[in-house]
Amino acid sequence: MSWHPRVAFAMNRDDHLAAFPASLLERLGSIAEVITPLPMEEFDSAASRELLAETEVLITGWGAPRFGLATLAQAPRLRAIVHAAGTVRTFLDPAVYDRGIRVSTCASANAIPVAEFTLASIVFGLKRASRFAERLRRTKAVRDTAGFPPIGTNGVTVGLIGASRVGRETLRMLRTLDVRILLHDPYLSPTAAAELGAELVGLDELCRRSDAVSVHAPLTAQTVGMIGAHELSLMRDGTVLVNTARGAIIDTDALTAELVTGRLDAYLDVVHPEPLPADSPLYGLPNVVITPHIAGALGNEIVRLGELAVDEVARFAASDTFDHEVRSADLAITA
Repeated sequence: MSWHPRVAFAMNRDDHLAAFPASLLERLGSIAEVITPLPMEEFDSAASRELLAETEVLITGWGAPRFGLATLAQAPRLRAIVHAAGTVRTFLDPAVYDRGIRVSTCASANAIPVAEFTLASIVFGLKRASRFAERLRRTKAVRDTAGFPPIGTNGVTVGLIGASRVGRETLRMLRTLDVRILLHDPYLSPTAAAELGAELVGLDELCRRSDAVSVHAPLTAQTVGMIGAHELSLMRDGTVLVNTARGAIIDTDALTAELVTGRLDAYLDVVHPEPLPADSPLYGLPNVVITPHIAGALGNEIVRLGELAVDEVARFAASDTFDHEVRSADLAITA
């Protein structure tokens, strides 16, 4: 039976304004009792403790303060946390699961702009856009392809590392191109990969066969540096490497050594460390595009997160279920 949970927010105020415009707050108010439309940015004040004591569903987002054992003790009525962003690992203590609190994430909404950015990077990378742009800036001459790697996406092979939400959305978008898709994910079966429209292969084989490699794995103890000198050496000359996941998944020193030779191209929305040192040679290479972690929701894309969060609150109020639940076992293998 449907109920009207008491809802509060915990996140950065600027992102809250972008994710929850007045019209969306009005919709939320029709399915829940919004204790206050203003988000908590800390859990230590008397005002925050008073809010937590009344909260049944907490909507979190970017900038949410750490939700640990002390905070949990201040929220005796809390039944669910809906995260209007991506990963919950950055702020949520797994102890919440011990008390039976349900957790949902809006990572699938954030996956859309990341996948769009990834697709654009693959297309621009294989079109050698950064190389053309640099040559034009330098020479002011007409188009010249001399010395370039193979150009274009027609009939190429794209390798995706990780069947994450972003990986699957990228795979779906790649079907608009005439490409073959390889997929590496240790938690996926060949049948499941085939159902997604991809061929499941080992990491080495993916690196050898792909014209473009895109990283979509979570950052865990097992994936730190998983793309290192060995994997990079397997990639053919002209391979485009795209990373919109986490910078530490790729060994920066090994990648730099390859990129300065011009053998590979790279579109990097994430790097390690972030940002790179000011004297990094990657900033000045014509075969490298570095962006400051902008693939995820920005600007008018942020409202998607709020819309999905409200959808999840509505679903939980009506049926005690989530479409995008994060279970305790998921924390070890997801972003």
